[in-house]
Amino acid sequence: MPILDYKQLPEALLIEMGDARMRIIPYNDKVIRIQYTKEEDFSAKASMAVVGEPDAETSYNLEDHGDELIFLTAQLNIRINKQSGSFSYYDAGGCLLTSEPARGGKTLESVDVFKSVFDESSNLDTGQGADGLRVRAENIRKTFDRKAYRTKLEFEWADGEALYGLGSHEEGMFNLRGQHQYLYQQNMKAVVPILVSTRGYGIFLDSYSLIMFHDDAFGSYLSSEVDDELDYYFICGPEMDEIVSGVRFMTGKAPMLPKWALGYVQSKERYTSQEELVATVREYRERRLPIDCIVLDWKSWTGELWGQKTLDPDRFPEPGAMTEQLHAMNTRLMVSIWPIMNPESDNHKEMLQHDGLLGNRATYDAFQEKARRIYWKQANEGLFSNGVDAWWCDCTEPFEADWQGAVKPGPEERMIINSDEAKLYLDPELINAYSLLHSRGIYEGQRAESQDKRVVNLTRSAYAGQHRYGTVTWSGDISANWDTMRKQIPDGLNFCATGSPYWTLDIGGFFVQNKPDLWFWSGDYDDGVNDLGYRELYVRWFQYAAFLPLFRSHGTDTPREIWQFGGAGEPFHDALLSFLELRYKMMPYMYSLVARIYRDDYTIMRALPFDFRQDAATYDVDDQFMFGPALLVNPVTRPMYYDVNSKPIEGSVKTRSVYLPHGSKWIDFWENRVYEGGQNLEAEAPLERIPLFVRSGSILPMKNGMQFADDRSDGRLYVRIYGGQSASFDYYEDEGDNYRYESGEYATISMDWNEETRMFTLGDRKGSYPGMANQIDITILLHEPGADGHSITLADKPVIYAGKKHEIAF
Repeated sequence: MPILDYKQLPEALLIEMGDARMRIIPYNDKVIRIQYTKEEDFSAKASMAVVGEPDAETSYNLEDHGDELIFLTAQLNIRINKQSGSFSYYDAGGCLLTSEPARGGKTLESVDVFKSVFDESSNLDTGQGADGLRVRAENIRKTFDRKAYRTKLEFEWADGEALYGLGSHEEGMFNLRGQHQYLYQQNMKAVVPILVSTRGYGIFLDSYSLIMFHDDAFGSYLSSEVDDELDYYFICGPEMDEIVSGVRFMTGKAPMLPKWALGYVQSKERYTSQEELVATVREYRERRLPIDCIVLDWKSWTGELWGQKTLDPDRFPEPGAMTEQLHAMNTRLMVSIWPIMNPESDNHKEMLQHDGLLGNRATYDAFQEKARRIYWKQANEGLFSNGVDAWWCDCTEPFEADWQGAVKPGPEERMIINSDEAKLYLDPELINAYSLLHSRGIYEGQRAESQDKRVVNLTRSAYAGQHRYGTVTWSGDISANWDTMRKQIPDGLNFCATGSPYWTLDIGGFFVQNKPDLWFWSGDYDDGVNDLGYRELYVRWFQYAAFLPLFRSHGTDTPREIWQFGGAGEPFHDALLSFLELRYKMMPYMYSLVARIYRDDYTIMRALPFDFRQDAATYDVDDQFMFGPALLVNPVTRPMYYDVNSKPIEGSVKTRSVYLPHGSKWIDFWENRVYEGGQNLEAEAPLERIPLFVRSGSILPMKNGMQFADDRSDGRLYVRIYGGQSASFDYYEDEGDNYRYESGEYATISMDWNEETRMFTLGDRKGSYPGMANQIDITILLHEPGADGHSITLADKPVIYAGKKHEIAF
């Protein structure tokens, strides 16, 4: 569509195109908002995802070259074809990032929007599914509500370009080139409509309706089903960390998780009583197995009062005393809460009285601020006031409809089934936003109640911006088999590539057994933990999960406590214990990176192109990742010892192929051997370990002997330097579980290794916080290549650090 006129305003460029118009707004030099509408005015609706405002200091220039307009900021320019209105995006150096088709890449197609009417002719069908209480309204009348648009945004992606993002989905896609994906909320789908490219840019489609991504025979585009207008953001990097920073500039900072949330979280379906819950933690402590949190899953309420946010007084007679017992053992309690409520429950009756329910008269309306306040009030009175530390907001896509039957519906059929069900109760323009608003209510409620306990909300769904509400998204009710485990790795990497930093899963898979009459209950191990094949799978899953942002075991069909996998001295038990202890050794490293997530918009779970974008060989490596700047994690994703039913595997090679990215040397964490980057190798992978490599030029602060995240029984800090090149690391400390860090109550120590001078420097400590130790006992351990270039020589020096600059020569 040709451009007829344009108007250059200080804050935006307006473009007229016949019956359509565009507005281009620079939010900063690297983030540009584009709106495209056929209405007289641009939509005035406030975004639910975007909280950032245009930077008043940002300006743009406009050049008219006759056949094209060029919109320029200091870091980005957009060339707009006057004949078609198509965009081409360039960086400041004139390098093409991506472009729309020359014919024009933005489409608006008028659609009629209908809403459901719930009246006396409607009736409710209440039942129990595999995923809990379900209440469905029937005989719903639909009536015309308004006109809106189906939108489409097309691109011509470059050969060799890789794309990541869109959230966490169950198919195990990594590089999204040549793929298609449907974005709607479902048990194993968490939607974040953001793409990140290896060519150095990101795209955020600010839409809450059903979204489709295609890069296949049907075209290369993002489309939304129902929107007032096409509204998206183009973000220039070029590095992926810079793109993530742009996303969080628009959608908000990710607050720090408490330190304890980095420890081990024990869960299962389910601990049925106060006595069992406390006894399980006591068993961990007596066996000296580190733990920081235990989880109380569904049915903690009385009888069938599903969704009631109080504990059954018969099974949990003293909830306050119970949490005090757990806290005395340095363990927190997370409790499962649900958006759906049994009509016989007090919580439901109160919500109904205030007209806070959706059309099925059972699910609370998270889109109403009033309903969110009531929901938090109930959670506070029944749980938080009794010392509960964290939330498990289950079923935050409350209208899934395909979890039934023996045959799994195809992708298009599932999309229709689930999105149509959601549209019965939610505006079709908003079906992806429920979890975002639900999370907002929990976060704002708890922060208004207390500043001394950080919000931790484990939630099954997601949307852009939800990270600012203290959420961790898990991948849903997955099944226990090797194929599922392997697919989880790219699923999590794509989720974190969108700027949402906290993702996890059910270690060992939720469904362990196989039920042929239910397609989703598709585990391979009917004997559960008694099957040596499952024990091997669980160990490998546990080893992988030790490098996830949240380290959590959960599932049904079989118990999950460490001692269920054998006794001390037995191979499966000891392999689990080794990685449980390694997780706690990494606590100083991990917590410093959590601070970077908040302060620097960092991403801790990193697809390889985050750090090695110039190495195209990393673009399709979907089963390896960086855990922070130092560690290359390579999970084992095939059985080596036992098949199903404890059948031994004969002649299996105990290695896995690993690609070591170009541009660094790599040190085997276990054997201290050095390898050049840019090569594939077969790495040793016996049951007790997975291939783990440290990037040369890394500093890795660690601790020993910890039983919980804030265990100070051994106050010594062990700082490992991996030489070969210079390195730096900012070590971070604060109180661990309040929001005073937001006002500057924390301390950092810069750590620097100079390869040329062989000098390690601890900088002056900056800042302070209540309870800070005046001095730290530190052991410095230097790992550096030996004379043959392949082995490692070790040197260690003890230091007493008292807050002032300290230089240690090697």
